[in-house]
Amino acid sequence: MDVPEEELLEAIRRALSGSAEPVRVGVGDDAAVVAPGTGELVLTTDALVERTHFDLDTWSARDLGYKAVAVNVSDIAAMAASPRYALAALTLSDRVDAAFVMELIGGMRECADEHALWIVGGNLSRGTDVVVVVTIVGEVAPGRAVRRDGAGAGDVVVVTGSLGAAALGLRSMTRRGNWSDDERTAIRHLMRPTARVGEAAILARSGATAMIDISDGLGIDLRRLTRSSGVAASIRLADVPVAPAASLDEAIGGGEDYELLATMPSIEAADAARRDIAETFGIALTPIGWIADGDGVTAIGADGTERPLEPAGWDHFA
Repeated sequence: MDVPEEELLEAIRRALSGSAEPVRVGVGDDAAVVAPGTGELVLTTDALVERTHFDLDTWSARDLGYKAVAVNVSDIAAMAASPRYALAALTLSDRVDAAFVMELIGGMRECADEHALWIVGGNLSRGTDVVVVVTIVGEVAPGRAVRRDGAGAGDVVVVTGSLGAAALGLRSMTRRGNWSDDERTAIRHLMRPTARVGEAAILARSGATAMIDISDGLGIDLRRLTRSSGVAASIRLADVPVAPAASLDEAIGGGEDYELLATMPSIEAADAARRDIAETFGIALTPIGWIADGDGVTAIGADGTERPLEPAGWDHFA
């Protein structure tokens, strides 16, 4: 690092400065002080680790900062909550300089501003690899959080947007150029995922019984939802919305799409949410299957054949 820690901290404080009535003490003190809201608190944290989640040779600092916030906002959205405050802990290596850090902070601030989220503090430390840890505090009306364990037999399984773009983006980046328009879009989706906060609110308002964001892959995240709810699920492979130029395998097991997977109490409720989401946000909500009593997830092919759907997706320790 080419500047002293105190100078870097002061530059970060200025970059994150601003006024918000609920923030009593922001960046620059031993801890932040914020005014409590009227709802229940929803807390989440996630880490992006160099050589596991990103490569400094191919990622810009600004995109990295944006994604570090977005993936946490997505977790808040999956609970049908609204993001409020964030903390960021940065581990910095000798490979990065002050300019990198300020671009990283700029990306974080950009995503935070999109969601009316205040970054109120954090920490700096030195390490062998760059690690970005973000913690977000959200808020939801008492008793209104949508959890993973509420799905019941007869519910309709739905998913926002399309799947597989992030996996396609990662695959495309290995070629280092000569990308098609679809591949460029996919790379941007990988680096700058959209947290579906507003869409989650519509799903909750329309009666969603369970919800999870697809961070590790449709196969593994659907399995997590059904296990939490103690139910089984069947999905029609032909109905899975696959991103342009991506494969079905990438849509099911690629991960990092950060779309919402939810269960709705009826097809009528799913249709109401679909119309509202399309009109408000211009994206699709697609029914892909249903919930039943039992255990496991079944995939139904275009010819009607059935097979167990493997919980394909990202596993840090596999």
